[in-house]
Order: sequence, then structure tokens, then C-alpha cells
Amino acid sequence: MSTPTGTPTDPGYVHGHDGAVRRSHGRRTVANSAAHLRPRLAPGLSLLDVGCGVGTLTADLAAHVAPGRVVGVDSSAEVLRAARAAADARGVRVELAVADAHALPFADGEFDVVHAHQVLQHLPDPVAALREMRRVCRPGGTVAVRDADYATVDWYPRSPALLDWRERYRAVARAAGGEPDAGAHLLAWARAAGFTEVVPSASVWLFAAEEDRAWWGGTWAERTLSAPLADRLRRGGCDEEGLAAAARAWRDWAAARDGWTTMVHGELLCRP
Repeated sequence: MSTPTGTPTDPGYVHGHDGAVRRSHGRRTVANSAAHLRPRLAPGLSLLDVGCGVGTLTADLAAHVAPGRVVGVDSSAEVLRAARAAADARGVRVELAVADAHALPFADGEFDVVHAHQVLQHLPDPVAALREMRRVCRPGGTVAVRDADYATVDWYPRSPALLDWRERYRAVARAAGGEPDAGAHLLAWARAAGFTEVVPSASVWLFAAEEDRAWWGGTWAERTLSAPLADRLRRGGCDEEGLAAAARAWRDWAAARDGWTTMVHGELLCRP
């Protein structure tokens, strides 16, 4: 399947914007989330960050292309307030606006670089979004995307509760109209959107150091028990005991001396 199909049964953004999500997204930088794009960044380029969220990655991108124009857009006005604070804290100039990734409010060819990180997996029509990103990117510019493939997430020590959590998460993400295994679909989506010059790559997030395990396991334990993800898991058939077991399994994994987990991400650099 190259695009999500059918009518979402529980539409909306699965993760929401509560404290745990904001803290998690707030750790993203060019180094850990957009290294594939780094060689194509240069001072003076204009850049659009689609689905910028809390904006720490946007601010880091802005530092790499300063004094070029940088615009961050997101569907949530609430989260853009955090993005404004992130830009101000870095001392970079970033324009921010509410926008729909499927209908970007910009002219054809307005940006040198159009970027989206962990966005396409949540959209009902990722191909339409890629077409829009292609439209607003100048000829010869770069459209860069990166998305996780949740089917690849695995743990050591193996935990039945975490494996069950992974499958439940994938189910609720699809019920919301997204594709949690988006990383593996990116190349097909880009070709369907009309891109012919595409450089694919993949990279891995690894959580094995004690500090990294504590952070990653802690944030997912908190998110599993908090709205909106907990509510979606409940509607997907997970009872309170199951939620508690999943959160406990995340914390137990984080506490394991030899704990290890990886998440593979698909990446593309596309020329319009």
C-alpha cells in the first residue's frame, strides 16, 4: 500500500501537544533529525519547515541558513507559541503561520528548501502534501522529508507488552488516517507526487545509554497514559490494565542495564 486508504475512523493528530510530546519534540536538532539535509543547507537560502511543531528543529535550520528567510507552518496555533519561544531563545528570525500541508499558502517556487520531519506519517493524503511541497520549492531546490517506520521499532530485552503496544499504536495511527510505517513508503509517495530526481537514505535513532533510555522510556510511558494517545488506545480496545502494563513495560525497559531500542527512519532529498 503506497497511500493510506479508506475513511479514518478516529481522525486527528494522534500525539497531541501535551508536555511529554513537547519535551520529546523539543530535543530535535539538525544533527539528530535532519543530517541528510545538512549538505544542502547554506547561508542565505530560503527555507519552509512544514509541520514545524515546537520549533526547535526549525530554529536550528534557521541558524544553518541565516540570514536566509525561514518560515515554519503548523496546523496548531497553540504549538506555534512554543515555536516562537524556541526561535527567540536561539536568536534567529523565523516567520510562523498556521497552514494546512495539503494547501500551502505560498507562491510557486517561493523557497529554496522545503522540509518536513515526522509529518507525512500523520497526513490523510501524503502524496498531495508532497505535491504542494514540490510546488512551492524553486526548480533545482530541495524538498527534504524524514519519517519513522514504526514496524521497525524493537527492544532488548524483548517485552510482550511493548510488542503489543507497538501494534496497538500502529492501529490507532491508521484509524486516525495516517501511516505509521511512513518511512518505508516515502519513495513511492514521492514518485506518485511527480518527483523524478530522488535521493533516498535511512538512519536510525538508538536509545541505549542510560540517560537516553530514561528519557525515551519515560516520555512514552507518560504519553501512553495521557490524552490524546491514551484515549485513542482505549477506543482501540486497550483497557486500563493494558495501558498501565504498557507504561510499566516502557519504564522497566528504560531501567534495564542492557536496554536497547532502535527506530529506523526513511529519508528523501528530492529535486522539483
